[in-house]
Amino acid sequence: VQLVESGGGLVQPGGSLRLSCLASGRTSSRWVSWFRQAPGKEREFVAATEWNGGHTYYADSVKGRFTISRDNAKNTWYPLMNSLKPADTAVYYCARGSTIVSGVRQARNYGYWGQGTQVTVSS
Repeated sequence: VQLVESGGGLVQPGGSLRLSCLASGRTSSRWVSWFRQAPGKEREFVAATEWNGGHTYYADSVKGRFTISRDNAKNTWYPLMNSLKPADTAVYYCARGSTIVSGVRQARNYGYWGQGTQVTVSS
């Protein structure tokens, strides 16, 4: 299984950015999730969505601002991030795992990770 993120960059506060996560290879992993990690901080849960288009969960810090969509034909997931804040600055990682619902927010429950893409929110 390979996960490749793209779409990061520099954006001004209040702006928007759309990331991509292209998944290849065979896996029965239930979740496609996003985490982020800022310098000197632990990896933080952002959002998790079921690979078949079922439930999606968001961290409170991004709820109402971030939305995940999927292109089935391309096997790609797209987090659209709106109203970005400097606090959103981090490396964003795509991950796949098969944990139960109560475990989707823990990074240790994911076995497959992408290389990450940098998002910087600054004026």
